[in-house]
Amino acid sequence: MAINALQSASSALSALNTALDVTANNLANINTVGFKGDRTNFQDLLYLEKGQPGAENANGDQRPTGLYVGLGVKVSGTQKSFVEGAPQVTGNELDILIQGKGFFQVSVEPELGNTAYTRAGNFTLNSDREIVLANDQGRRLLPVTTIPENATRVTISTDGKIFATLPGETEPQEIGAIETANFVNVAGLTSIGENLFIESKASGNPLVGVPGTDSRGGIKQGMLESSNVDPTRELIELIRTQRAFEFNSQSIKAADEALRSVSQLRN
Repeated sequence: MAINALQSASSALSALNTALDVTANNLANINTVGFKGDRTNFQDLLYLEKGQPGAENANGDQRPTGLYVGLGVKVSGTQKSFVEGAPQVTGNELDILIQGKGFFQVSVEPELGNTAYTRAGNFTLNSDREIVLANDQGRRLLPVTTIPENATRVTISTDGKIFATLPGETEPQEIGAIETANFVNVAGLTSIGENLFIESKASGNPLVGVPGTDSRGGIKQGMLESSNVDPTRELIELIRTQRAFEFNSQSIKAADEALRSVSQLRN
């Protein structure tokens, strides 16, 4: 019936609108450090069964195939891509990159669990000379590390140890260490904005340890991880979504004309 076509096409427009929002957000974050793009997943809806496969007809023969009419589509979820973004050399002492798996730990409010996780390594110092994210919130890097006021140079080793060179000294002093976290299911992390994630039941508990050990990637100083969004692929997805909008709009138009014809016949 044309009414089912209207149902299917309208569900498609709703799902495609969500997909368009996801693609637009990906494109908006092309230059966001450490950003991870999303993918929209779809699934079909219920089916009307008009003929069951294997059912016998009047002649006693079995029907080889069924007859089912679908009722449309819906968005089943969005899925983060945790593919690494391209490394970007900056030369800044407090720009750091995880080469491989893992997340930096930063402080958040107690209602969010006190700790959040990020791939963004653009850090700076706050007024207390603590290492913090270089954003409007200034989230502290965990474990908290304070850089001495008279330090002339800061170096960070591959395994996350932080060293400061002080005036009159040739050997740098270890003043702290970065610990990174990994998860059994990174796709299960909850996004909370600011390029941050928090753990969930789906992600499992954080596996915290020394960078470069137990599948955790090593640290690279003076580098940042770029957004992993591929502009070309997103633009292609945008075009596909636009075309799908057009096709389903045509389905609605055709179903409307069919219903109008039926109504005229009845009159």
